[in-house]
Amino acid sequence: MSLTALRVKNAKPGRHTDGRGLCLLVKDSGARTWVLRMQRQGTRRDYGLGSALEVSLAEARDAAAALRRQVREGIDPVAERRKSRKVVPSFETAARACYDAMKEGWKNHRHASWISSLENHVFPLIGTKPVNEVDSACVVEVLSPIWLDIADTARRILQRIGAVLDFAHIKGWRKEETSLRSVRKGLPRQVDKGGHLEAMPYAEVPALMAKLAAASPTTGRDALRFTIYNAVRSNETRFAVWPEFDLDKGIWTIPGERMKAGETHVVPLSSPAVALLRKRWKERESDTGLVFSADGEKPISDMTMTKLLRDDGIKGVTVHGFRSAFTDWSSERTRFPKEVADKALAHKLPNKVEAAYRRTDFFEKRRNLMARWAEYLDRVPTKVSKDAGPTASEPMPLRAAA
Repeated sequence: MSLTALRVKNAKPGRHTDGRGLCLLVKDSGARTWVLRMQRQGTRRDYGLGSALEVSLAEARDAAAALRRQVREGIDPVAERRKSRKVVPSFETAARACYDAMKEGWKNHRHASWISSLENHVFPLIGTKPVNEVDSACVVEVLSPIWLDIADTARRILQRIGAVLDFAHIKGWRKEETSLRSVRKGLPRQVDKGGHLEAMPYAEVPALMAKLAAASPTTGRDALRFTIYNAVRSNETRFAVWPEFDLDKGIWTIPGERMKAGETHVVPLSSPAVALLRKRWKERESDTGLVFSADGEKPISDMTMTKLLRDDGIKGVTVHGFRSAFTDWSSERTRFPKEVADKALAHKLPNKVEAAYRRTDFFEKRRNLMARWAEYLDRVPTKVSKDAGPTASEPMPLRAAA
């Protein structure tokens, strides 16, 4: 006897047939489930069609008819159902897939920081969360601790999270495109500092270097000291690999793809910088890996060096700001021409005509300049009045090499 809606509602525990294999299975608990029993390739199988509380008798009959049609056409309904069922990955899995899809189009290796910024600031908080469950509130939670402290990095991370969520939508892991415009409304306003990165006064840098040298050595401390010795950008240190160095000649050749200006930059290394590298060479994991890394493969975070300053109670000062400290020291305490200091910083000449005619890279003058800077950094700091002339802690003005 075929079932009716009333019989479905009042059915007692047991199996109640509707015809052609469609059954209503009622458990002792009262749960009611639709099941279609069919034989395929000599094997009898039961196919679940859903709960009777959600699927009506008419809908169950339609679903049963569709399954019978698939079997007649030689299609395995179970296999088809598995294919259509999408597994939603975690945010971290989706982010790494997004990174792999995009990185081939990037010419500059500095974009390795794209994934490392997520590893350091995002994955620990929402990495295991299904990517379709990541919303604006989750993003605010991630960015709140760093939004004011490392504002530029935080804004880049916001853009990268948006890229991951857009990628997830394209892959079908999120039903709708995601707008993160509301995220900024849940965060404090970032104050525009006019593009200037706060720098430590150069007179205070030797004391910091002495403190770093006296503390227990870590990869982060070595990286910060090396960055200050060479007045380079933090990314140039973080992604430095051993093949770029000639320690015997005291030369570091940074390839153009890692430089902001896109041109190869040759750095003359001072004796303390070489000594630091020789120490790390003895502790290296590989001859070709990253210099400032625990395993030679994963770069330290862009926040690692900044955190050393914050832990020491130094607020506001940025790692990039030590380049400004170097510039101030060079202009106020030496007689090296400005263009030599600019070349040491790998700055491009703003005047295109002048740049076209000036072929020299001032290498020997820069070697002398960086040696004097290292000597200054390693001197025992002493307190001096603002009006006092150069003392033992500050180099006498030097006449530039002819």
